[in-house]
Formats: sequence, structure tokens, C-alpha cells
Amino acid sequence: MTLRFSVLASGSTGNAFFIESGDERILVDAGLSGRKMEGLMDQVDIDPATLTRILVTHEHSDHIKGLGIMARRYNLPVYANEKTWQAMEGQIGKLSLDQKFLFGMEEVQTFGGIDVESFAVSHDAADPMFYTFHQDGKKVALVTDLGYVSERIKKTVEGADAYVFESNHDVSMLRMGRYPWNVKRRILGDSGHVSNEDAALALTDIITDQTKRIYLAHLSLDNNMKDLARMSVSNILEERGFELGTKVALHDTDPAEATPIFEV
Repeated sequence: MTLRFSVLASGSTGNAFFIESGDERILVDAGLSGRKMEGLMDQVDIDPATLTRILVTHEHSDHIKGLGIMARRYNLPVYANEKTWQAMEGQIGKLSLDQKFLFGMEEVQTFGGIDVESFAVSHDAADPMFYTFHQDGKKVALVTDLGYVSERIKKTVEGADAYVFESNHDVSMLRMGRYPWNVKRRILGDSGHVSNEDAALALTDIITDQTKRIYLAHLSLDNNMKDLARMSVSNILEERGFELGTKVALHDTDPAEATPIFEV
């Protein structure tokens, strides 16, 4: 069996990630309306009726907007840590008790042969966490919505075959942009979002010869551009001796267009 995944949507307006192996088909977050979620899945020929579960990273609306709808419509179990459940229950509508499951922080749970490891991130939510997915020596790391990349996170995610990694903003665009200062301070702070440059510097510490793909994720609509993010990250990686395009490739993500299914 192999791991296959798609970044269904990524950005300030909505986030969702799909990963599968064999009969196990996991959705991580559902940050768009139910109809949009179904449309994104249709783009890459995923039947939402075949999903097996939903994992939640945190309670911000761009990660859970369609969660309740998808869970009820397809009778899916939902996994989140205790504080996230408490923070999001008023936002997602009623779920039956047999759909609610706990996935603790810094924990590993196994679903259909996929070992899923959760890890804490620094973000302004109740208890935010993200995930790495392991199977038969292969590893996919989902790393967004964090103010900075700690040494503990680097150790957890290093050596992945593929990364979905936050490259949220260009610092100059953010500083000169239209956001009020308190919002700028939040984004730039340790519980905000990672800039293009900081993403690149973190990646230089964690990618190895095993790494084949990096998806630049959660780009700000107002304070970043795909070309700018890719250029900023690639320049730093190449300066540090990483061969882009031959050994490791950078890929874009989009808030309204799913990436093609990639098999690790």
C-alpha cells in the first residue's frame, strides 16, 4: 500500500487536506462549505461517501466551516483534542455521541495502516495541533498555522517525503498593507503565521534526501503571491545547496483548486 494525498484547499479563506491508503480515506479539516468541499473532492475524483473519518487541527473557521455538514451528511467520525472540541462545538452544529472521538496532543493513532502523529503548534487557537502520516517508511507532514517552527516541531517533521508547509506572507507586503496594526502584529507574532523567508529557513533544517515535494500552503490573499512565495523559498533553499527541480520540487496550493493526487 502507498500513501496518496491532495491539498484540497489552502489559504486564508479555507483549508482541507485529503490522504488515503487502501480503504482508509482521511479528511483533515473542512474549512469550506459542504458544497465547496464536495466540489473540491470532485476535482480529483474523490467520492466523499468513501471517506472514513475527519481529523481536526483547530477551531478557526477556515478549518471547520464545513465540518459539521460533512460529518452529518456522510456519517463520519470526527477526531480532535479536548480543548478543540470545547472551542468548536458551538460552531459545527450537533453531532451524535458516536461521531465524537478524542485525538490527544503528541499522540499516535493508527487508522487502516496509517500511523498518524499529532504535534503542537504555536497559534492563537485553543489547543492547535497538526499531523504527520506514516506508512511503510514513507512520511507526509502537514505543517501550517504556526507562528514559528520550534526545534521540537522540526524534530517531529524532519525527513518527510512530502511537506505541506506554511508560507503565509511576505513581511514587506504585510507591513505596508492595509491591515490594522493589531492584525499585523498578530500575524507577525509567535502565535500567528510563518513568512516565506522563515518557512524556507525552517525547511533547510528538516528536508533530507528522502524529501521529494514541498507544497507551499496557507498563502495570504492580501500579503503574498504564489510566484513571490515560490521565488523567496527557492532562493533560500538554493543558496543553502538544495537542488530544486531535480531532487525536490516546490508546488503551489490554492484556496479553490485541489492539487492533483500525489502518490508518495
